[in-house]
Amino acid sequence: MPGKFQLYYITDRKQIKSRTLDTCVAGAIAAGVDWVQIREKDLPARSLLALTEAAVARARGQGHSFVMVNDRLDVALAAKAHGVHLGTRSMPVDLVRRLTPREFIAGVSCHSLEEALAAQAAGADYILLGPIFATPSKLPYGPPLGLVKLREVTFQISIPVFALGGITIDRVPLCRQNGAAGIAGIRIFQDCDSVEELVHSLRAMPGE
Repeated sequence: MPGKFQLYYITDRKQIKSRTLDTCVAGAIAAGVDWVQIREKDLPARSLLALTEAAVARARGQGHSFVMVNDRLDVALAAKAHGVHLGTRSMPVDLVRRLTPREFIAGVSCHSLEEALAAQAAGADYILLGPIFATPSKLPYGPPLGLVKLREVTFQISIPVFALGGITIDRVPLCRQNGAAGIAGIRIFQDCDSVEELVHSLRAMPGE
């Protein structure tokens, strides 16, 4: 996995205003985003597979992005994606480990230190921790964890922890200062005027 501060784009075609999902994914990969998680839970398997295969082809052509599939291990394997991202209702990460090659990546969404420790012990490669800040899409998970909790988790977890939830450009340095290996989000990448300019701005921040 990359050693630099990492940028993790999570897709949601229902939040895209004026572009297509394929355009957003292609633009993010071309701009140098490190991770793209295909998170389209209601897409039929055939459509999800085609979308993922296209993203994987672009990522391998660029040589710098990891393509993950949310929840659907079968699609991830069929599309030759880099890995699968698991939620609270997905199959256990230790089972994924038994079913996949050694190089296959497994990430896990966590909302507490206890969940993060359990995911790490089960063999997760990274964790998405959130919501760090308030965000409408994460209201079902309760109040935001905040930067203190982010620091607590990153201090006790040895695998990469990505800060998720309410991430804006001005909050990125705060996440980094509190131990995050990177930031993850939907709106920060989909709502910007230019994902290329966004990535350039984030890469230009102190510490890069």
